[in-house]
Amino acid sequence: MLFSRRSSGTLDTLVQAAEATRPGHSPWSDARRRFVRNKAAVTSLAVLLLIAAVCIVGPALLPHAFDSSDWDAMKLPPSWTNMHWWGTDESGRDLLVRCLIGGRISLLVGLLATLSSVAIGIAWGATAGFLGGRIDGFMMRIVDMMYAIPYLLIAILLVTLLGRDFYLVVLAITAFSWMDMARVVRGQTLSLRSMEFVEAARAIGVPTRRLIFSHIVPNLLGVVVIYTTVTVPAVILTESVLSFLGLGIQEPMTSWGVLIEDGTKVMDVAPWMLLFPAAMLSITLYCFNFIGDGLRDALDPKER
Repeated sequence: MLFSRRSSGTLDTLVQAAEATRPGHSPWSDARRRFVRNKAAVTSLAVLLLIAAVCIVGPALLPHAFDSSDWDAMKLPPSWTNMHWWGTDESGRDLLVRCLIGGRISLLVGLLATLSSVAIGIAWGATAGFLGGRIDGFMMRIVDMMYAIPYLLIAILLVTLLGRDFYLVVLAITAFSWMDMARVVRGQTLSLRSMEFVEAARAIGVPTRRLIFSHIVPNLLGVVVIYTTVTVPAVILTESVLSFLGLGIQEPMTSWGVLIEDGTKVMDVAPWMLLFPAAMLSITLYCFNFIGDGLRDALDPKER
């Protein structure tokens, strides 16, 4: 009986080893298969790609310009007979094309600010975690001090002082959105720097900078991808709040936050002006959240 159990355990080990070495088998391929089996995440990804594609291509296919006014059709309700399918705003501008243009801006702000904050967070956190000691303490105390500053208040001050240009809005959001990523990356780096492959790289004289960005950072991609999907909706929501307060994207350009702010002023007489942009923003945020949950489950080591 004992021999049988040992043989069974050995056989299971050999089967697992064979599966791990077969062509096309890797942690990333396993994660992709687990993600594809998550119906909510896959559906959310498809919906998000559809929204992005419509926002990019849609305005060119519609007969109305986003900044042209039709003074004979102000606050017109949604209608299929006059080509204003989502109605018009208080200046007679087509709401559908403005929602699509606003989606371009909101998604672009979200992506640019997220990529910038992720790059800063990875560099800061990986450097602090790998070097350790006083350098780590000094770098993380800076992060702690920045956490103590009200994030939204500083973003408002930066936008007010520097202006409300598109890139300045991205800069203001990026300035305080990289700290979570830095903390997460630092924690992962602390656990990786004592691994055997890092010690081997040190032993053969790999420079510190190359060791961090060629050996440590690639092993953090799973965590980085998950937190990126969390950061994008947070950044989009921050831009929407700034625009809602009148400190974000300015006319004639628009964003979902600007449209929601306009819609709240006339929600009693023109509720569609609030409903459509708020729905697009909500659906986009939900999609990112479901995708993040799917990636978290797919990249979870316990599921391998």
